[in-house]
Amino acid sequence: MALDPADFTKCCKDSGILMVVKCRKENSALKDCLTAYYNDPAFYEECKLEYLKEREEFRKTGVPTKRRLQKLPTSM
Repeated sequence: MALDPADFTKCCKDSGILMVVKCRKENSALKDCLTAYYNDPAFYEECKLEYLKEREEFRKTGVPTKRRLQKLPTSM
């Protein structure tokens, strides 16, 4: 049974300092999920293309994508 990666977050929040012991099953499920994405060539290509697009835009504008997407405060 595959667990939702959010289960790991919930387990850690609920377990506090004992999360190392109590959340082993959730941690293993999260690792399996991340490893599947890491080893997926299609996902790698998707991430690479997104990165190259953002880099190209930064080189044109000099503004990082995160800042460009934030709403600028308006003062009136």
